[in-house]
Amino acid sequence: MKSIFNPTDNQEIIARINSLTPETHALWGKMNVDQMLKHCNEAVLVAFNEKELKVNFIFKILGSMMRKSILNSTQFSKNSPTAKEFKFIESFNFSEVQNELIQNFSRFQQGENAITCLKHPFWGKMNNEDWNKLMWKHIDHHLRQFGA
Repeated sequence: MKSIFNPTDNQEIIARINSLTPETHALWGKMNVDQMLKHCNEAVLVAFNEKELKVNFIFKILGSMMRKSILNSTQFSKNSPTAKEFKFIESFNFSEVQNELIQNFSRFQQGENAITCLKHPFWGKMNNEDWNKLMWKHIDHHLRQFGA
């Protein structure tokens, strides 16, 4: 599997983000392209402890029980449930959210020490391999959603 920490692999994702335009349409799902970029950026910020998620006790247990099966799957399934903190109905400036995601995803190139969240609010205790799988699969899922 490719790595968010590897500069070449990381740049591959960034090139795919750069291939998107404001006119890019989703192949499935309800988000438009700027909402997807915002959604992905907010998920990345969790790894840096810069986005707080409020998860109730039941979902914390559920997340920690599901973590291994989700992280070891080949890819995320279409139309999976989304935490309310990652759902956006408003529109965003495409260039701004695209640049924010590129800037924040690039931070993973600093290496494994870039991640400061060792206990995900939903998934539970996570090591760098877990974060790599989660971030790679999540962003890849949404880039495929938009044909990138």
